[in-house]
Amino acid sequence: MREFDKMVSGESYHINAPELREIRYRVRDTVDAFNALSARNVTEKDRLIRTIFASVGENVHFEKGMRIDYGCNTYIGSNVFINFNFVLLDCAPVTIGNNVFIAPDVQIYTAQHPLDPFSRNQHIGSARPITIGDDVWIGGGCIILPGVTIGKGSTIGAGSVVKHDIPAGVIAAGNPCQVKRVCRVDELREAV
Repeated sequence: MREFDKMVSGESYHINAPELREIRYRVRDTVDAFNALSARNVTEKDRLIRTIFASVGENVHFEKGMRIDYGCNTYIGSNVFINFNFVLLDCAPVTIGNNVFIAPDVQIYTAQHPLDPFSRNQHIGSARPITIGDDVWIGGGCIILPGVTIGKGSTIGAGSVVKHDIPAGVIAAGNPCQVKRVCRVDELREAV
C-alpha cells in the first residue's frame, strides 16, 4: 500500500515518504503563487484554488496568507469565505460544507503524531478526517483538531480549541470548546 493511501485511510504512515513530500512541494508552490497575486486578480485566484483542492463549489473566496499541506484531500462547498492566514493540514479528508464562514487565523489539523518519542522520531504519523457542516461560522483564531465534526448551523467562538464533535445548531466556545447554548430554530433560519 502506498504511503498516501495509508495516510488518507487513517493508518500509520511515513510522513517524509518521497511521494508525500512531492505532493506537499507541488501544492505549496501553487499556494505561494496564490498568495503572491493581487487581491484584484480574482480570475487567477479562482483558477489556482480549483487546482489546489479536490473539489470547490461556486462563490468560494480565500484571502491571502493561506498555508495548505495537501489540498487534494479537501472538499469545499459553495458560498464559502475563508479569511486571512488559514492553515490546513489535510492529511486525511476535510469536508467544508456550503455557506461556511471561517475567520482569520483558523487552523485545521487532521494530522496526529505519536506520543511515543521513538515512533515520532521515525517520522511516523496518522490522520483523522474533519467535517464542517453547512451554515457553520468559525471565529478567529480557532484550532480544529483531528477527527472532529462540526454540525450544521453551529457557531464556534473565537479562540476555541475544538477537540470533540460539536452538534448541529449550537454556539460553542472555549478551550476545550464546549456547547454554550442551543440556537433556536428561528435563529438558524436567519443564518441560512
